[in-house]
Amino acid sequence: MPASYAYLGPEGTFTEVALRTLPEAATRELIPYVSVQSALDAVRAGEAEAAFVPIENSVEGGITTTLDELVAGEPLMIYREVLLSITFALLVRPGTKLADIKTVSAHPAAQPQVRNWLRANLPDALWESAASNADAARLVQEGRYEAAFAGEFAAARYGLEALETGIHDAENAQTRFVLVGRPARPAAPTGADKTSVVLWQRDDHPGALRDLLGEFASRGINLMLLQSRPTGAGIGNYCFCIDAEGHIADRRMAEALMGLRRICLQVRFLGSYPRADITPGEARRTLPGTSDEEFMAAADWVARCQDGRF
Repeated sequence: MPASYAYLGPEGTFTEVALRTLPEAATRELIPYVSVQSALDAVRAGEAEAAFVPIENSVEGGITTTLDELVAGEPLMIYREVLLSITFALLVRPGTKLADIKTVSAHPAAQPQVRNWLRANLPDALWESAASNADAARLVQEGRYEAAFAGEFAAARYGLEALETGIHDAENAQTRFVLVGRPARPAAPTGADKTSVVLWQRDDHPGALRDLLGEFASRGINLMLLQSRPTGAGIGNYCFCIDAEGHIADRRMAEALMGLRRICLQVRFLGSYPRADITPGEARRTLPGTSDEEFMAAADWVARCQDGRF
């Protein structure tokens, strides 16, 4: 397997900045790809060891392009996550003034994060989506558009200048990125972990979603992301992307996944990996009756009952 990481490019994306915070990135060749799909396909084809892509932001929630790619196709697995605080700069060719800007470009996920600023400062500017924020900067460099929303750090890379900086509609906005590779054994639990799965219902009936969520709730497992995505099989047909606190090695998580496997049409395991927002010492305490020790004690009690030793 090549010692390389694919990432959403071109050079100068927030994705590249976040990727370079991983210690192991210093020992890999970092290769930009034009889209999330092409970066993940590079892993599936054996062209890259892993891919690093955005999956969620604190303004709009899950990034559907990434979720849909993980839902469909050859299975992949998440191994790491990184959180990056996001503020935008308005990048323009030197000499461009605010009054000159008729078109602006950025990745679609950027638009909800700068919508109010646009309305107040460039109400008549036409929005054009790009494959990434850095690609929008490249298109401005080529003269396709007058301005791009991107990281200020991308200005020098594309010969642009930051006309405005610190642009954001929501304070403390963050984007979550994940390192995705081919399926393998998850890393050992740290005590502050997250498990990601995709669930497909067997059929549509009253309480169907409640039944799925009940497998987590009855075992004291907190959910961190719940997003429905269309399956493509018709209106009203959805699967559910879920992030839950805990690791597949935890007894409560393992039992929840077994329960889901029994009642769901399909379950896709996307990985158990360390959380980026807390340390093990900050992890939520388990509810009474949901610790590994209590699960093992309960299993031992059942075994003794079966043997007539109660």
